[in-house]
Amino acid sequence: MAELKTKKNDASVQQYLNAIDDAQRKKDCLSIHQMMQKVTGHEGSMWGDSMVGYGSYHCTYESGREGDWFLAGFSNRKQSISIYIMSGFSRYDNLLANLGKHKTGKSCLYIKNLNDINEEILKEMIETSIEFIQQKYGEE
Repeated sequence: MAELKTKKNDASVQQYLNAIDDAQRKKDCLSIHQMMQKVTGHEGSMWGDSMVGYGSYHCTYESGREGDWFLAGFSNRKQSISIYIMSGFSRYDNLLANLGKHKTGKSCLYIKNLNDINEEILKEMIETSIEFIQQKYGEE
């Protein structure tokens, strides 16, 4: 079976966050980091070069790929901050309607900055997603 290429590593989360050039983006990412730590109960680890993930679970995808992945995470990207909601978005229509300015992908929520969204709704989405993933896959 194919294995996931992006894996948890020993790189420093703090070093990654400190390297963010834009002051507002750095502040937003630090706030998201603190939120994720509180919600997940995990310190956070680097996954690949640019993703900060919290907790982990083992999964097998429909494609046959399998491996470990984080319960929730985020990444500072050029255009936006990507927040990884691993359960997807189909169950969050009501929350997304009240979240604020955002875009979504399959499991990614894209925001420009935290001032554009309701952080309490984001927190609720992360908590709900983690509960769903833990019920489906367990946690390592």
